[in-house]
Amino acid sequence: MPKLKTKKGVAKRYKFTKNRKLKYSRGGKSHLATCKKSKRIRKLKQRDILQNKTASKYLKRALPYG
Repeated sequence: MPKLKTKKGVAKRYKFTKNRKLKYSRGGKSHLATCKKSKRIRKLKQRDILQNKTASKYLKRALPYG
């Protein structure tokens, strides 16, 4: 059985938690930041857990050894 290939674009954007949930960085923090509130910028810097079950199923398939 050959080794499975990891989708590198997905591997750069998503990481697994200990319970095999996907965490990712939110977008929108590096562009036009002067008009955004400080609280919003701080919230965007935090990692978030992916809630969409369908998307996480496909992403877990793209990261076979994650």
